[in-house]
Amino acid sequence: MTDSTDDRPPLPPEERATLADGIRFAFGTLTVLPARITRWDRPAARTGMACAPLAGLAVGLLATVPGALLLLLGGGPLLAAAVTVAVPAALTRGLHLDGLADTADGLGSAKPAEDALRIMKQSDIGPFGVISLLLVLLVQTAALANAYADSWSRGALAAVTAAVTARLAMTLASREGVPAARPGGLGAAVAGVVPHRAAAGVAALVLAAATLAALPAGPLAAAHHAAAVLAGLLAAELLLRRCVRRFDGVTGDVFGALCETAATTVLVVLALG
Repeated sequence: MTDSTDDRPPLPPEERATLADGIRFAFGTLTVLPARITRWDRPAARTGMACAPLAGLAVGLLATVPGALLLLLGGGPLLAAAVTVAVPAALTRGLHLDGLADTADGLGSAKPAEDALRIMKQSDIGPFGVISLLLVLLVQTAALANAYADSWSRGALAAVTAAVTARLAMTLASREGVPAARPGGLGAAVAGVVPHRAAAGVAALVLAAATLAALPAGPLAAAHHAAAVLAGLLAAELLLRRCVRRFDGVTGDVFGALCETAATTVLVVLALG
């Protein structure tokens, strides 16, 4: 039987984006790494959000370098973990952490969707946001310190796995059927752009890569990392559904909250056992 999607006519040029366009979109919107965005449209957003885990891979690898060096120089697991957690914040200008804080304030406000969105758009941070930031950063640092205490390689792999899974959560949140909460901003640009099949394919690739990367440490370690990725995605999915119900869609802040939630969950799961 022939798959029905094979019979679809090819997209016209204005509805397609090259892989290079997508990578520039992903790195230009999700990191401060030098990447000049050549296109800001739905096709580029579609390819870019599918490439989001690549941006996570770059951020994760860069974050592990100072952490591993500090550990090898005798700095201790806690210092190595703290620096490793700080680097992604610097490489994103704190964008995802800011999104986490704003989303926490919006969810905690107990106000109608329109008022909650207005609270999220304000420049100040409320008590829910402050508490969420403190808890997330403390948990991430503690979990990474536990991994670094075992070895620098385990800590580095945990950091990279968390960073890639965090951006994969953004890919899945950009899938078809997820609406935007407001007409402007990053949320509106990427909401619903990634086809279900593409999102599932990227998720399968990330899961396989995380499993294979941990395989040299043994089959139990490989299974542990696979479980961590799945747990991170599940936590992000639960938060996504809560935000869609609460705000009638997603915003750029919600994407940041999903990223930090997935990363934190991955690190916690990897700290166990």
